[in-house]
Amino acid sequence: MVRKYKVLALAATLATLARVGSATESIEFIAEHLPEIAMDNRYASLPLWGTCDNYVGGERENQDAARDKFCFGMNAGYSRTHTGTLSIDGPMFSSNVTRTVNEKLRITGFAFFDDFALSGGTDHLPLEAGFASPPLSLPAEAQFSGLDGTGHDAGIGLALNGDAHWHWLPWFEWSAGLMWQQVKLRDYRFDYLITDGPDAGTAGTLDYSATYSYVVPFLGVAWPRTRGVWRYVPHVQLAAPLPPAPIQGRITGPGFDLAGETGAIGDKSVTIGFNVTYEPWDLTVDIGTTITQALLEPLIHEGVNHNLMISAFWAF
Repeated sequence: MVRKYKVLALAATLATLARVGSATESIEFIAEHLPEIAMDNRYASLPLWGTCDNYVGGERENQDAARDKFCFGMNAGYSRTHTGTLSIDGPMFSSNVTRTVNEKLRITGFAFFDDFALSGGTDHLPLEAGFASPPLSLPAEAQFSGLDGTGHDAGIGLALNGDAHWHWLPWFEWSAGLMWQQVKLRDYRFDYLITDGPDAGTAGTLDYSATYSYVVPFLGVAWPRTRGVWRYVPHVQLAAPLPPAPIQGRITGPGFDLAGETGAIGDKSVTIGFNVTYEPWDLTVDIGTTITQALLEPLIHEGVNHNLMISAFWAF
């Protein structure tokens, strides 16, 4: 008898784990994570590691000529994040100017603009509305359709780069700075139809359109190395959008139209990259960030299946 109960308990445990493992994230969860990943992709592609001169190990070539020198850069990239048919995708642009202050310090000013499309087909997900208390039995299984919006991520920033020579660590470059960022989500709206439960057949709209503004301190370290005409820059970057911004939402349905705030949008970000530069062209591709953003973001932001980001820099 005891053995029988143990078998039943094991079966119940496995069934519970199976349900948890196959659980589907709610529309509110995914609606938060799609723009957050787009923000992380922007942090990953900040123009922090382009310089006006060349490095060989820990030594700089032509130091005197490099002082008081200005150089300019442009960056173009593409980002696509999706789960099911829901996606945020589009081009990413930035430009920067760098001035070499002395043999150890450089200052960089930059501006960026990312132009995203928010789109989707028909998806079946749990409906939740943590920002309000509609007269519905939630969460409830629902069908979502009609997403056809835009997302704009724009900002300006200033970074200071320097060299570090510590006896107990290999020579490396550091970067620290501050930027202002504004994320605009327009027509971030879904039509919903509840398909199960006591409110089955109820239809309405769910809208997450909003504008979020942040001040973002960031910090990074890199280990530039040169071999022949190639320059390699493995790097790690951290960014923290402040202050945390509550998610703004609105839900409508038969006899109600409610709006409110819940949670927070804009996570602290850690990104890992590996820049490869062909110096005769001053052209850089961040191969490492493409790989790590694709692998890590779906793990960090649950409910999102795929993330692709490619980024290239040109200095002149």
